[in-house]
Amino acid sequence: MKKFLTEDWVVTFLSIPLLIFAALASFMPNNGISVSADLTEPHAWVDIAIFFVIALVLLWIGNMLLKRPLKGLIPSFVVVFAIALFAQWIAKIDTVKYYGFEAVFFSVIFGLIIRNVFHIPEWLKPAIQGEFFIKIGVVCLGATVLFSDVMKSGAAGLIQAVLVVGIVWFFAYWLARKLKVERATAMTLASGCSICGVSACITAAGVAGTDKKQLSYIISVVLIIVVPMIYLMPWLAKLVVPMIVDDPAIQNEIIGAWIGGTIDTTSGVGASSEMAGEVAQKTAIVVKATQNVLIGVVAFFIALYLSARSGEGKKSNRPSFGIVWEKFPKFILGFVIASAIFSILQAEGLLSLNAKGKIIETAMAKNFSTFFFSLSFVCIGMDTRLKDIISKENRHALWAFLGAQTFNICVTFLIAWLMFGVVKPAVWPTEAKAAEPVKVEAETPTSDALVIHVEPAAAESDVEVVEFERLAADDAEAPEEPETANEPKTEE
Repeated sequence: MKKFLTEDWVVTFLSIPLLIFAALASFMPNNGISVSADLTEPHAWVDIAIFFVIALVLLWIGNMLLKRPLKGLIPSFVVVFAIALFAQWIAKIDTVKYYGFEAVFFSVIFGLIIRNVFHIPEWLKPAIQGEFFIKIGVVCLGATVLFSDVMKSGAAGLIQAVLVVGIVWFFAYWLARKLKVERATAMTLASGCSICGVSACITAAGVAGTDKKQLSYIISVVLIIVVPMIYLMPWLAKLVVPMIVDDPAIQNEIIGAWIGGTIDTTSGVGASSEMAGEVAQKTAIVVKATQNVLIGVVAFFIALYLSARSGEGKKSNRPSFGIVWEKFPKFILGFVIASAIFSILQAEGLLSLNAKGKIIETAMAKNFSTFFFSLSFVCIGMDTRLKDIISKENRHALWAFLGAQTFNICVTFLIAWLMFGVVKPAVWPTEAKAAEPVKVEAETPTSDALVIHVEPAAAESDVEVVEFERLAADDAEAPEEPETANEPKTEE
């Protein structure tokens, strides 16, 4: 039982009620809860109160299970929650939304200001648990990644993930060693840059035996660098991709693949790709989720390499499935399971669409994900000292990460263009061009069923097509209307 009382397992179990809540959202008033831009509406504060109670209860139970102090947790959480709420409210303002600034940006900025301008009092520290909140957010994000979306770009996304992780990892490691960065630290840095940021850093550090201070520093670098990249990548992608590809549908997939392969955190990918559009966001999340799966593979090969150099790597662990499983971030399993469950619900026709054609249940899961990401980024900002980032002893690692990330941007663009701009259109062509209208042909065969032939536009989701077919079938099964008085009667 004790092996399940780790943060990864605890947050995974605590995310289950959130996923159940999301799955039942279509039965709730207003299709669930959200942070509204108009705080004058009565239901807005009711939703905020529900968010507050849910997050506080999960944090309280988590601290109890992890044997963390409960004293002072409530007043500390009230401050963290208020800052995250303020960040989300600002991000909802039309002018701010127009310029593409997301809640996570304001969350980390407010946290950094408090940490580096003011002193963090002891009473404020109990609820500053960035990793706890961000892991819950990742599990909830899994409910928004459906298998139908994965299958659309699965093969291309998998090939891209393998190529990007392999090429970028070896380049980042080579550059870090050239800049005289210690070997274990270089492996941790390379994993964070090439795979998925914090989770990859933690996993690689556990296998490589990286010093905890160096691990903390690299995580801080990853989380700070990802903030400007959240806004840089959509702008850069929209500037560059249209220069080489004309088809809007292919453009969106390349943009999403580029963003998903370069931004180091899953939350960052979600926030950044949202600015590029729905199609780009789906591709980005699929590519990032595929890269996340490679964490265990990379950890195993790090352990294998260090075991072969056992004379030099005394801190290293010998490779085995047990070591890799021990270091593997368990909340990623929660992400995958949530994706599987909601994909099955979709396949069985148990998910509902709102007036805008969005899936209500996954939209609610995304609200939870965004909310917990905001909490986590406030905590991350409060935990980060800017002067540590530019200190002399860490300057080599910083330059290595910046150089590797620049290389990552360039190489991932080439691979994304090759896979989604050349290979996928030729080998796995999209179902329809974006410019082509939807064509519907109805035939009434001898049986009672009505067969609907649909050619969906590239931007249209499979869920919308399935829903259209279901409604058409229902109409076909309805009893025929009786003849009206104006219709001529057939002679006997």
